[in-house]
Amino acid sequence: MGNYYSNQINKILNEVKKAVIGKDRIIVKVLLTILCKGHVLIEDIPGVGKTTLALAFSKALSLEHNRMQFTPDVLPSDVTGFSVYNKSENTFEFRRGVAFCNLFLADEINRTSSKTQSALLELMEEKSITVDGVTYNLPEPYTVIATQNPIGSAGTHSLPDSQLDRFMVKLSMGYPDFSGEVSILKSKSTDNPLERVNPVADTDSILELQEYISNIYIDDRIYEYIVALASATRNHPMLKLGISPRGTLALMNISRGIAVAMGRDYVIPDDVNFICHDVFEHRIMLSPKAKLSDLTATDIVNEIIKSVPTPGIEKR
Repeated sequence: MGNYYSNQINKILNEVKKAVIGKDRIIVKVLLTILCKGHVLIEDIPGVGKTTLALAFSKALSLEHNRMQFTPDVLPSDVTGFSVYNKSENTFEFRRGVAFCNLFLADEINRTSSKTQSALLELMEEKSITVDGVTYNLPEPYTVIATQNPIGSAGTHSLPDSQLDRFMVKLSMGYPDFSGEVSILKSKSTDNPLERVNPVADTDSILELQEYISNIYIDDRIYEYIVALASATRNHPMLKLGISPRGTLALMNISRGIAVAMGRDYVIPDDVNFICHDVFEHRIMLSPKAKLSDLTATDIVNEIIKSVPTPGIEKR
């Protein structure tokens, strides 16, 4: 059974790779986040393929998707929707916002105001939107893929900690390598690579994958290992903010997805360590002492992984 689901995952990955060249690890992590019911934050410079990645997934997964370019003048109601008065019926009617879809691409999310950013908090956590006291459920599956420009770029506003914590992972595309960029030039010279992506999944198959992944076995020693990693961030002298319980849950959930992608029906420590940086780094906050010492979030997470004893659970 596990091989069946890992084959399904590989089919999706192969389709997305037709449009996104040389970023296999990023593609895997984005897909597993979707299948583990999480949200993705991609921070990088413009022009490295963030939007193409999201659109390729929407096509391969046959998901209804909407895209919004966040700018300073975007209002919360543009995202969530709003009520308008129908004079002929003498009632208010709800007009859905752009977030009502399966895959919501929030482009350059840190260019909009804090007020508009906060409109995403409920929909990311509870998969619902409340307008004028009425709550509307979002369709399943539901994922937000948000992109942001590097902090400090012109016209950006830092995301609040409460919103960063709602992203299961934070990733960076990075520049393509030499051969990858040559391949991109060749592929773009003939047609749009997105046109080569074929639908290989649908809503029902995604929900089935999500259900299977959520029931993957985790040994008690793995639970303890995940909590030990999170606890180490809360007590680290170079951090003033550690991992929240939401972050601990995120690491547990996506570790299950990695196990399935590897053809296993149980989680091992390697699964946890593979994704730990992507789950932890955007959630921790460095102390002034750490910044003065030129330490980075990557340095500290590396140190924590090395310092926490790894449980002796091997592949079978």
